[in-house]
Amino acid sequence: MRKVLALFAGVFVVIFVSSCSRPISSCSQTRGYLFVIGSGRPEGIVRNFIKHAEKVNSGKIVIFPMSSSEPHESGEWHVEQLKKFGAKDVEYHVLTKEESLKEGSTRILDNVGGIYFSGGDQTRLADALVGTPIHRRLLEIYENGGVIGGSSAGAAVMSEIMITGEEKREVESGHEFEIIKASNIVTEEGFGFMKTAIVDQHFVRRKRHNRLISLVAENPKLLGIGIDEGTGIIVKPDDTFEVAGGRNVIVYDATKASINIEADQTISGYNLAMHILKAGDYFDLKARRVLK
Repeated sequence: MRKVLALFAGVFVVIFVSSCSRPISSCSQTRGYLFVIGSGRPEGIVRNFIKHAEKVNSGKIVIFPMSSSEPHESGEWHVEQLKKFGAKDVEYHVLTKEESLKEGSTRILDNVGGIYFSGGDQTRLADALVGTPIHRRLLEIYENGGVIGGSSAGAAVMSEIMITGEEKREVESGHEFEIIKASNIVTEEGFGFMKTAIVDQHFVRRKRHNRLISLVAENPKLLGIGIDEGTGIIVKPDDTFEVAGGRNVIVYDATKASINIEADQTISGYNLAMHILKAGDYFDLKARRVLK
């Protein structure tokens, strides 16, 4: 009997060790936190991001500034800003798709605590990283407790369906996204940290309701989350998020809506839910409801 118990205990230890490749201190944790910012770098939100990142592994923060048209200048500026807000170990990397595909490219992410994506054009960032070993490692880091943050374009890349900022119809400048219509909003594959929602940024300030409503109508199983400037959501491991910052977050939910898309792609719908959230409000992504 003692031999049987000893054998069982040995098997248990092997299973436990093999199932937790993270540091012992983080074995009890599943996913990390997401800091999704509509624009800018609100000091309170960024300091909170740094605080959480420094609790994971070495606490080092890596910035990817490829969304910017001047990525090296952006990377240097973001390093300076994060250090100003209290980060102790932070660096940036500018990668092309070819560099991201190279064997050993993921070594720059060894032992990191947090990843931050800068603003600009989200398609530049997605084109450089989606589908590469770096992308897969980023998802692993998040699933193992790492902290992921991004602002503006860095927020748009968080969802699996990523809004590019373009539409298919030809329009004059100043008349973009004036209609609600299916098959009009251009999307690409994002990083997929958020699989239950589509994220839009600069939302209320730039009047981007039409494009998010169009996509939610086409994808009623996904929430639409529009985050305004100077505002962010902090998504916790339990799939709830808290709103932080000075303006609003809009959530569209078509789960219980009746959506009709005509042959000409005209959309009609009934019982589409809309939530207007402010700082301090909480939302449950699984239950799809505001938490009191």
